[in-house]
Amino acid sequence: MARALSVDLRQRVVAAIDGGMSCRQAAERFGVSAASAIRWRGRLKEVGDIVPKRQGGDRKSQRIEAHSQLILDAVTAKPDITLAELQELLKRRGISAGIASLWRFFQRRKITLKKDSARRRATAPRY
Repeated sequence: MARALSVDLRQRVVAAIDGGMSCRQAAERFGVSAASAIRWRGRLKEVGDIVPKRQGGDRKSQRIEAHSQLILDAVTAKPDITLAELQELLKRRGISAGIASLWRFFQRRKITLKKDSARRRATAPRY
């Protein structure tokens, strides 16, 4: 993933624009794209700083996190519930969630399904 350009470079570009250069001239002088110079100048006006925003990360987990109590209650009620069964339970309540989303939900909480020595599922998930 590409890294954000330094705050120092952003400051110099914006200072050049404030000093009378056009955004395109400042961008050419410092070797950045004109779009970046325009965005940085706009961000300074709107937000008050030019620090880059965080890149990447999870943007959708809050949808399933909103129903965390329902999911955890279902696991407590039936410790050997499968992800597909959980998905069906959520679907009946009008909540769309994929198997991978549920997997990541449990992974974030470090909840794993352990099997006992007889290779049967344990009676409760281990935290």
